Amino acid sequence: MSMSLKPWQYRGHALALALFGLVLLSACKGKQIDPDAPASEPVAALQQLAQRVADNDLVGYAKAAVPPAQYARLQGAWSQGHSRWPLTELPLDGQLLPMLAALSRPDAPQRLQRSFDTQIAGQATQVRQAAHSMGLFGEQYLRNQSEYSDSERAHYTQVVNALSRWAAAAPLTDKQRAKTTITLLTATARTAGLSTDAELQAAGMEASLRRLGPFIKAFKTALASYGLSLDGALTELRGELTSELGDDAVVRIQYTLAGEQIEAQVRMTRRDGHWYVTRTLEDTDALLQAADAAQAEHDARQAAEAEAAATVKDGASAPAKP
Repeated sequence: MSMSLKPWQYRGHALALALFGLVLLSACKGKQIDPDAPASEPVAALQQLAQRVADNDLVGYAKAAVPPAQYARLQGAWSQGHSRWPLTELPLDGQLLPMLAALSRPDAPQRLQRSFDTQIAGQATQVRQAAHSMGLFGEQYLRNQSEYSDSERAHYTQVVNALSRWAAAAPLTDKQRAKTTITLLTATARTAGLSTDAELQAAGMEASLRRLGPFIKAFKTALASYGLSLDGALTELRGELTSELGDDAVVRIQYTLAGEQIEAQVRMTRRDGHWYVTRTLEDTDALLQAADAAQAEHDARQAAEAEAAATVKDGASAPAKP
């Protein structure tokens, strides 16, 4: 009997990768980093981001990820409907709302339990095969994505392979664990009350991130019950400064994911006296440029419509010629 991952199952594995995608970029091998060595400013900035995610403090993460002026502009872009950052920092970010919607349905606990009972319970061999297939699919996906650099692709390949091997060995067919996990995730998804873009828009950026914090915590708790500690990887992240030239630096990091050591290099940039992940600054700079252009087009369209309406009104009120 063959078996494939259902969408809600794949989204779960993808979100595990996504939590790391918030913080960690690029990859290279090297010697063990001394965990007792004093952290340089760029290393400390990166560890602060990791700690914010470990604390489920998505607002704190967002504020630490970009300069204050940039943060204020991102809030404005969210309220205008032009941004969903930092949610768009997640790989496969388009899967977050569908997953929340599926978990928030009134019949979600019963429906997901039935799906587990028919597709996964008692199918340990098939689950291991599916986990292996997930790893192969992940590698193929990364090879075909042109937006990743070679070093980023190498890093994410390490992560995908580690998660694939974890899934193959984890007790994913345990019925009691599944019931507990489904109960936890459906309850916290419903409490968040965010399953559509309109709901994100209405809540605003900070309120949305605060409401998503408990769901992220529940998701990590569920993974930990299967032997995957994301918080452990984040809080134990080690780093060392490998180069610094002016306002640019490179940090080498190591962390343990699913019992495997992952290594990466992260480019950092100093802006307004503080260090930030270069890729995050590049992404938000581009996002805000696009948001400004979209808002300018929107304002121009509204002005043209208002002018046209005024012309029609003036024409209607003008006295008729004798």
